[in-house]
Amino acid sequence: MNEAAETTAARTRPLALSVSAETLFRLGVAGLTAVTATFLLARLTAWPPHEDETLALFAGRGSVGQLIRTVLGERGGAPLHFLFAWAITHTGGGLVELRLVSTVFAVASVPLIALLVARLTDRTTALIATAIVVPSWMLLFHGIYGRMYSIFLFTATLSYIAFLRALERRDRKHWLLWGLAMLVCIATHPYGALVLGSQGLYVLCVRRLREAFVPFAAVFVLAIPFWHSDTVLANRFDVGVGGGGTKLGSPFSILRYLGHVAGDFTVGWTAPRVAVLLVALAGFVLLVRTRRRSALFVACVLATPFLFFVATRIGSGMASPESRHLIFALPFFALLVALPLARIARNRYGIALVVAAIVALGAGEVAWGMHNTRTLYVGEAPLRVASREAASTWLASTSRPNDILFGYDPLFLGAWEQNRSFSHIVVPRADTKLALNVLYNLPRPLGRGVWVLDASDTNNFTPRLHIPLRSPRPASKFDVHAWGPFLVVRSREPTRTIREFLLQTQAVQLLGQSLYLGDSDINLITVERALGLRGLDAGGAR
Repeated sequence: MNEAAETTAARTRPLALSVSAETLFRLGVAGLTAVTATFLLARLTAWPPHEDETLALFAGRGSVGQLIRTVLGERGGAPLHFLFAWAITHTGGGLVELRLVSTVFAVASVPLIALLVARLTDRTTALIATAIVVPSWMLLFHGIYGRMYSIFLFTATLSYIAFLRALERRDRKHWLLWGLAMLVCIATHPYGALVLGSQGLYVLCVRRLREAFVPFAAVFVLAIPFWHSDTVLANRFDVGVGGGGTKLGSPFSILRYLGHVAGDFTVGWTAPRVAVLLVALAGFVLLVRTRRRSALFVACVLATPFLFFVATRIGSGMASPESRHLIFALPFFALLVALPLARIARNRYGIALVVAAIVALGAGEVAWGMHNTRTLYVGEAPLRVASREAASTWLASTSRPNDILFGYDPLFLGAWEQNRSFSHIVVPRADTKLALNVLYNLPRPLGRGVWVLDASDTNNFTPRLHIPLRSPRPASKFDVHAWGPFLVVRSREPTRTIREFLLQTQAVQLLGQSLYLGDSDINLITVERALGLRGLDAGGAR
């Protein structure tokens, strides 16, 4: 070979390798995305319907104006997921379609995560990080759960990519695109404020405030309706881990909570969780040494929740933080875990070790998922499925338009899917103020009360697939039917007044307590607080 030919070969060899690496990256991400889609579509109905999914669909049965007033003014929270639910209910859809929304956004999040990690590190690290994310219980469960968390992951990841691109391009177009992505993220979940905060913290750290001030100010102003809605939500709850858990009032309790989040991202048992955290720490050290700007960005994302919880002293009235609330941090944690593995993979003898580590970690993630939500992976007991369907069918065929449903029970969702004229009147079960607001706004006399007791609920000390056929006292006031673990109780006659409805609800929850049903304790508190108020039937919420 002559000198010219050798020079040409030398110049084209790196290009060929680069194209090969790019192709491998794309194929790998496409394959992981396909695996995610296959699993989620196959398990779409494996997880039983949940009351929060019922809430979303039932809230969407009215006009869009009613929905906005309910979400922004009464319940609080971000409206985007409720708007999806509204569109589904008004196009004849139901639970499956609501879950398909979660699935679509979860699947779409996979390539976005790969792009984000590749921008911050390299394609090898991005491919490994994506392989860590795909079997994560955090992704898979929320990929079928008909709530907003997969949408939140997608919109947050999109906003981070748009933010980095805006900082790089420095023009109005890309700042505008970032602003739109950020507003959608904030409209998806109240913790979108933490996503915005992490990006603002990074702007301060890299001293780009002058450039970013106007876009950030515009987003803050345009998001004022969402901030107001978040305040409404905050006033309804007090913060603890997982709803009634330990208050996050000290740095130690906050770190413990963040450790549980890392466990739900990967493997939650103590020993493997500690091992994963040590690998992530090593990954952060490597990132600091090789890509300081990326390390600073990741640090801002992961530090913002800690700083926020410390600053608010958690307990001033906000929704209880659980691991799913920080789902936006999943790509960054996966990045840190993947980085040491990517370094090992550079060695020709290290590739097999890295593959083995990814497989072992993926198996641990699946095992942790089965520990958390076994039904998602193995399916629901056939008796429970058949019993729920039978109970819903009975409710659908025997209901009256003015029946008062207590709580957003999935049996009511099943009845509505069979009979679209099923009662629209639902009294929230865990919020005294909202419950009374609903009751005060109903025409008199009030209709029959309808309650469901579930012996198989996981909140029970010992979930069971059978429930005894018992009636609340006095038995003459109630019509009672049992299907497997479900006891459906209905007033024989209209309850007529608010106090009578609450007294009958109290009787039903006392029966639930005698059967050791966990939700009855919470429901009883709600009812007894309401019964303690004077002038229940006088006219307005107290």
